[in-house]
Amino acid sequence: MLNRVWFTFFIVAALAITAQLFSGNTQVLHESVAGIFASAKLAAEISLGLIGVLALWMGLMQVGEKAGVVGVFAKAFEPLLAKLMPEVPRGHRAYGSVTMNLTANILGLDNAATPLGLKAMNDLQSLNPNKSVATNAQILFLVLNTSSVTLVPVTVFLYRAQQGATAPADIFLPILLATTCSTLVGLIIVALVQRISLLNTVVLGYGMVIVSLLCALVWSLVGLTSEAIGAVSTALGNGILLLLILSFVLVAGVRRVAVYDEFISGAKQGFEQAIKLIPYLLAMLLAIGLLRSSGALDYLLSLVAAIVSAFGADTRFIDAMPTALMKPFSGSGARAMMLETMQHHGVDSFAGRLSAVLQGSTETTFYVLAVYFGSVGIKHGRHALGCGLAADFAGIVAAISVCYWFYG
Repeated sequence: MLNRVWFTFFIVAALAITAQLFSGNTQVLHESVAGIFASAKLAAEISLGLIGVLALWMGLMQVGEKAGVVGVFAKAFEPLLAKLMPEVPRGHRAYGSVTMNLTANILGLDNAATPLGLKAMNDLQSLNPNKSVATNAQILFLVLNTSSVTLVPVTVFLYRAQQGATAPADIFLPILLATTCSTLVGLIIVALVQRISLLNTVVLGYGMVIVSLLCALVWSLVGLTSEAIGAVSTALGNGILLLLILSFVLVAGVRRVAVYDEFISGAKQGFEQAIKLIPYLLAMLLAIGLLRSSGALDYLLSLVAAIVSAFGADTRFIDAMPTALMKPFSGSGARAMMLETMQHHGVDSFAGRLSAVLQGSTETTFYVLAVYFGSVGIKHGRHALGCGLAADFAGIVAAISVCYWFYG
């Protein structure tokens, strides 16, 4: 799968460069070469930047596992995850790391979510009989990561505030609805492909509890200013993060675990994993960088606009589509597109709001796939990419629909 996707990216980029040359734009040659070398530099910077945070969290997770704290989280969600990942045996350490990662994603703890996700993928890989082919559990976990709900997207609020939005947090509900739709579609599609039954008392029971908590959160935050929402979210996230770290170390110490030795052992694994990521990141970022600099995404956007116009539909959403098209490939690229849309059309315009909702409701699927699968050496992702992109598409459609509903 990844071989075909990577090759396809280069074919599309070559066709786009050829079209640009025929139209007289020779600058595309310089931009494409610059994009290639910029991708190589970015891959090394990301991987090296992950060394510290990966070593930190891999070390802390090993301490937390020895202390039994991670096991408490695992037991809380093991009944649900056992239904969704039937191939993972009860009591396996993967339940704890998967739960920790999904919790960090929901709370928007980006500095903890990726290291915890890599730990979870590594734990799931220990059950993999064919180390180069993704298992059903790994695919489900990756799709949940590419579409996971972030309760309070504070960074998007901050960007809107910097651009002078009247009410920076007024996109909170649209983002929550869109990203929830993305997650549900991703889960349902994976369940259909893997023949997992979601209509049972365990899954429905957990679903009701999660929905109730979401509704309670929305009720508590509606009416607050963007500054208040940001303050509450930041305090909650940092508080939970600090509580986890202290509980790992203090409980381990009380139970006479060799906390320092265990931390060092786990940190060494994090260091090794960060170095292993460089070739996989380089390969994916190289293809994405060439795809972007060749103008291929611009051609796709023009095609979408032409199709929508042909059907006589409202085309206002087209102005925000650069963010949507870029997001599965590059988080930084999508952020740049969002800011450009806000500056050109106005932060409180329909396109400005929609670009912010798109930024907060979808994930960088190709990046996540390269990092997570690359960290354990998986070369054949099976249906992971298709399910992840389907979740992205659902999130984009939901974002557009919700923005028309909220903003007309």
